Amino acid sequence: MKRSSSVIRRVVLAAASVALAAGCTAQAAGSGGGTGSPTGAPATSASAPTDAPTEDGKPPSPSDSAATPTDAPTGTPSGTPSGSAGTKAVMGDGDENEQVRELQARLRQLKHFDRAPTGFYGTMTAGSVKEFQKKQGLPLTGSVDEETWQRLLGASRKPTADELKPSTTNELDTPDARCMTGRVLCISKESRTLAWMIDGKVVSSMDVRFGSENTPTREGIFTVERKVRQDWSRLYHTPMPLSMYFSRGQAVHYSSDFAARGYNGASHGCVNVRDRAKLTTLFDQVKVGDKVVVHW
Repeated sequence: MKRSSSVIRRVVLAAASVALAAGCTAQAAGSGGGTGSPTGAPATSASAPTDAPTEDGKPPSPSDSAATPTDAPTGTPSGTPSGSAGTKAVMGDGDENEQVRELQARLRQLKHFDRAPTGFYGTMTAGSVKEFQKKQGLPLTGSVDEETWQRLLGASRKPTADELKPSTTNELDTPDARCMTGRVLCISKESRTLAWMIDGKVVSSMDVRFGSENTPTREGIFTVERKVRQDWSRLYHTPMPLSMYFSRGQAVHYSSDFAARGYNGASHGCVNVRDRAKLTTLFDQVKVGDKVVVHW
């Protein structure tokens, strides 16, 4: 009887030690692979794909936090496409910054982007990124992860200042005679451009978009009535950054929709600009009372 109870005690202790070992394995595998399976399979998922998820920027689990904080950010500082997630080079739809402008300029070098960089990541930029990803054999996500960014850096050169901010995509036409004296926002419906002119000389220029047939942009000679850096359309419930009003409710202002969709849309009568950086510079230069000429 004593011998049988001793045997039973040994069996129970052995089973308990096996259970504890299995519990540790499941927790570690869950933190590395995220599969949630407590079987022996996680052992392979923890060894093979661990590098990819952690380098993709996934945070370590609490159980691993004691070991991983020093390894994850600094363990792979190499220049390989998958080895530098710490540089935070991820871009996607709706982003608007100078890194997006550089992305567009580099894609334009490779003939994947056919317009002047705007710094806004919209549907056109996403389509261009997909073209590049397809050529590189990468997943067609339309957004820029670290691997896509590193491949692009390797396939292109650093953009020049003119490539980052070219004068305009549309070619300027001959300035209207009314634009040749004084300080003038000379806006051409024919070439779809705005030229900032002082005493007959073009200081800067940019692409613009106008209203539709139902909400046309008024033509004629006007003056800048007021400027509002951050405005909001109470009629159409849309943002109107960098607004320079010249004819009642009509204004020159930045449009993220124009930056994203180009000429596939129209304004409600305002003069849309798609390059925010250039318009910001112009906004700071233009004064209330300066002339505005809208012409064909």
